Amino acid sequence: MSPNHDPAPVFPLSAIQGQPALVQALLLAAIEPLLGGVLIQGPRGTAKSTAARALADVLAPAPFVTLPLGAAIEHVIGSLDLAKALAGNELAFAPGLVAKAHKGVLYVDEINLLPDAIVDVLLDVAASGVNRIERDGISHSHAARFVLIGTMNPEEGMLRPQLLDRLGLCVQLGNAQDPQLRSSIVKARLRFDLDPQAFVRSHAAQQLQISERLTQARDRCRDATELPWTDAVHEAVARQCIAAQVDGLRADLVMLRAARALAAWQGCPAITPEHAAEVAPLVLLHRTGRPHPASNPSRSAQPTASTPPSPAVRPPAPSAAGPDAEVGTQAPSPNAQSSLPQEAGPAPGLKQPPADWGQPRPIGSAAFDAQQADAMAQAALEALAAKKARAPGSQR
Repeated sequence: MSPNHDPAPVFPLSAIQGQPALVQALLLAAIEPLLGGVLIQGPRGTAKSTAARALADVLAPAPFVTLPLGAAIEHVIGSLDLAKALAGNELAFAPGLVAKAHKGVLYVDEINLLPDAIVDVLLDVAASGVNRIERDGISHSHAARFVLIGTMNPEEGMLRPQLLDRLGLCVQLGNAQDPQLRSSIVKARLRFDLDPQAFVRSHAAQQLQISERLTQARDRCRDATELPWTDAVHEAVARQCIAAQVDGLRADLVMLRAARALAAWQGCPAITPEHAAEVAPLVLLHRTGRPHPASNPSRSAQPTASTPPSPAVRPPAPSAAGPDAEVGTQAPSPNAQSSLPQEAGPAPGLKQPPADWGQPRPIGSAAFDAQQADAMAQAALEALAAKKARAPGSQR
């Protein structure tokens, strides 16, 4: 669970093809830590983990920490150092993964499979930049600013809407369907696998340019006097969030911060509504994925102003058949009309049932003589008595 300081070359961020939205979202999250991280949705093999490692490489020297699915919450936020406590009766803090990811990247694969309690803690620390621990007799806090990158496959389950809303940006990846683009991606990966050092050297100039632009953009975002939001930008963001019918105001805050980070990355002198429009898909994708209220069966059944309410259901009138009538049935009124559509006549070519079809019928219709029944019963009793008398061992 320690940071990954593997000296092996990392696939360059500038060499990633076919995923411009993914690269842009990662750069914006690196420029403005208050965005709250990036959620990457998509099938396997779409450069999710490759892009996360590539971002840490351009932030170097920066740690890249992977959070395993089986990690306990004390391994994530830190806890009591048991070794020191047992050795010298000393209360000391043992750092967790969020402390080791400080000023780097914390990567969570399949974040939707993590317990909600751990995801909630990660989002709190990523948004505030401070990890506070109050457990096991420890009261401690430390800085923990990192870029949170979580990946998930929607087919394996979704995060709760409350947790989705707290993830700043979201990218939906897909498989490359263009044959030329697909072959170009595969060729680049094969070249990297055959000679990683040579491949990295061929992209060194582009990587240096990305690193320098990142540093300048981060410095501009830290300066409170740089890139103020104008009323036009605020109005543009508000209109887009209202049109998307998002809940709360977190989407507005994230969109404003993302637009400022984009303007800093592009080296623009001011933030414009066009910046907000460009980052809007990254901000709204996972916040508008819930079904519209009109599609909810429990709510669509309620009458609206345009739909007249259905007539109230009245209890059935007392049946004229008396108290012995079956519960839930009533005798039809002679003047009552059926609510079912009436047919004009029998369809041609179809045999109709008899007129008394469905009426109760007696089991037998032959006349039954009571005297004959008594004689038959008496004969049966006499035959049974004679059989018992002939049986061996019978009592006399």
